[in-house]
Amino acid sequence: MALALIWSLVVLLSISSISLSHATLNDIYCLKTIKKSFNDPYGYLASWDFNNNTEGFICKFIGVDCWHPDENKVLNIRLSDMGLRGEFPRGIENCTSLTGLDLSNNILSGPIPFDISKRLQYVTSLDLSSNNFSGEIPLSLANCTYLNVLKLENNKLTGNIPLQLVQLGRLKTFNVANNLLTGPVPAFPNSTAKADSYANNPGLCGAPLRSCPVMQKKSRSGGVVAAAAAGAGVLTAIVVASALYYFSPRVMRKEHDPEGNKWAKSIKGTKGIKASFLDK
Repeated sequence: MALALIWSLVVLLSISSISLSHATLNDIYCLKTIKKSFNDPYGYLASWDFNNNTEGFICKFIGVDCWHPDENKVLNIRLSDMGLRGEFPRGIENCTSLTGLDLSNNILSGPIPFDISKRLQYVTSLDLSSNNFSGEIPLSLANCTYLNVLKLENNKLTGNIPLQLVQLGRLKTFNVANNLLTGPVPAFPNSTAKADSYANNPGLCGAPLRSCPVMQKKSRSGGVVAAAAAGAGVLTAIVVASALYYFSPRVMRKEHDPEGNKWAKSIKGTKGIKASFLDK
């Protein structure tokens, strides 16, 4: 019995060791792909030297925080204001324990990945502000359930703000100012976002901004429908009246022709004279 217990402990320790090693390798690969995806004109990422294999060596990289200084497990990546160029680093999904990502104040462009929630499953703070990101705000951000901070201001984002973001019950800070967004603003339950957080998006509406013109649109469309219905009614009346006139008995039309059908009869008589003349 004791031997079986000891063997079980050995197996558990082995599995834990393998899992930890696998996680460490993933984090190292994650940082390698991030460095490769960026154009680094000022050489800020030169300190990211992967030739060192000592435990915790990546924790000394500029902009990298680890869960523990002696463990290659990334907690936060902070690469703001480095003049970095490129697109969103898709290999970041390999930093499986990442809780914070700050890429603000760079020259990054392209879309934010539509499946960003799969790449940043446990992120609590995401700052992509002051870049050149374009396209729509991904709907999948609503699945980043641990988000406390979401900063997307000073980009070139278009379309609507996904209303599903109200599902982010932990969200405290939200900013999308200075973009090209349109449509209603989500009513976040706990966010302290004020009008400044939505500034310079002329197409946005709803609290704390101006009210959305929903009712006005409905009244206009209702007026158009009413006018169309009235026009259709008048047209129907005209058609019915015309049908009654042309298909009614002669007696009903006689009062409009005081001479009755004398003019038609006279023409018929004339034809008859001509025909008799030709017979002779």
